Amino acid sequence: MLPGMVLEVALIDVVAGQEEAFAEAYAKAHPTLAGTPGCRSVRMTRGIESPSRFVLLVEWDSVEAHVENFRETDRFTTWRSLIGPYFAAPPVVEHFTDVPPPA
Repeated sequence: MLPGMVLEVALIDVVAGQEEAFAEAYAKAHPTLAGTPGCRSVRMTRGIESPSRFVLLVEWDSVEAHVENFRETDRFTTWRSLIGPYFAAPPVVEHFTDVPPPA
């Protein structure tokens, strides 16, 4: 992660049996998120021990870029309409910054 950037981590639990449909919906929704100004990278991972749990990792220029350029726009509405139907519960979303290595 580049200095000054933030990492959005979203824990997403999907309805059991809907994992493949969720992955297909994510493939359709990905360009909407990845094309957002201030979005540097997007990665979705899937649990091995918990295959209905997914983790979305998004690098943003700032928390403001995430909120103002995505969450408060039609992009978010489009994104959520594609992947939201598969959620077992609302995702848990937090932002993180890097901890510098010891000198």
